[in-house]
Amino acid sequence: MQTNRNGKWLEFIVPLEWDNLSIESILKDKWKVPKKLMHEFRMEKAVRINGEFINWTIPLSSGSVFEIAIFRNEDYGVIPQDLSIEVLYEDDHLLVINKIAGIETHPNAEGQMNTLANGVAFHYQQKNEYHRVRHIHRLDKDTSGALIFAKNALSHVMLDRLLNERRIKRTYYALVHGVIHSSSMIINEPIGRDRHHPTRRRVSKSGQPAITKVKVLKTFTKEKMTLIQCSLETGRTHQIRVHLSSIGHPLIGDILYGGKPIFKRQALHAGKLTFTHPFSEECLEIIAPFNDDPPILQKFSEQTHGN
Repeated sequence: MQTNRNGKWLEFIVPLEWDNLSIESILKDKWKVPKKLMHEFRMEKAVRINGEFINWTIPLSSGSVFEIAIFRNEDYGVIPQDLSIEVLYEDDHLLVINKIAGIETHPNAEGQMNTLANGVAFHYQQKNEYHRVRHIHRLDKDTSGALIFAKNALSHVMLDRLLNERRIKRTYYALVHGVIHSSSMIINEPIGRDRHHPTRRRVSKSGQPAITKVKVLKTFTKEKMTLIQCSLETGRTHQIRVHLSSIGHPLIGDILYGGKPIFKRQALHAGKLTFTHPFSEECLEIIAPFNDDPPILQKFSEQTHGN
């Protein structure tokens, strides 16, 4: 679908397959807009058809101009800070950043600085844009790679839905202890909290379902390491770290789950995102280059850049 921005309005031509649908059915059934946001759009008269405000239940004709006011100035929600973030993709609806290791995704306390969210707010500020900083998913402090932010409330709910429906494919690369002899495997073990540690998770029969697919890319027999590619069927906290530790191959550098501090960070990188754009319906494949110190780069970066 081709869309156009006109000030605060997002415009598009109602396609043939949406002929006879109403405003209400497009928002509710096609875009799955939650009731609270639907109510806000109603109260703010945020939808027009051919420049006019009409009843939301009237059937629309294909070829009509659908306008919805989703672009508005908002408070960032965090303090802008210049962190020299690396932008991988950006348009009016979303922003994808290549997060460096060593910073949190977002503040955990009011006024906290040095998080990726602070850097995103500064990026918006430099562009004279005013969007609330909305992360769609998270990466652990010591994990690097691609991370999505939504730039308006509608794209936020639509990207959230794609994530919940597992339609945002996230590919990770990890360097683990030990030589994995299988070419691939699926780890299907539920994950729950560790009652003996406030932040750690563990494989637990009473935990939430968790599935991690693993593909071996390269083994380093001398160093007793394996470079792997991981994809997630679920999105549990610390999922890759917990699953790999549970089979005796913890991430190198992941002290919390049994890894040795060979590197200054855990060797985990979110290297690729693949998903369909919520508005243009374009298939996006976004690659996040691995940018870290030379010791990891020699064994890690060559493979992640090439996959």
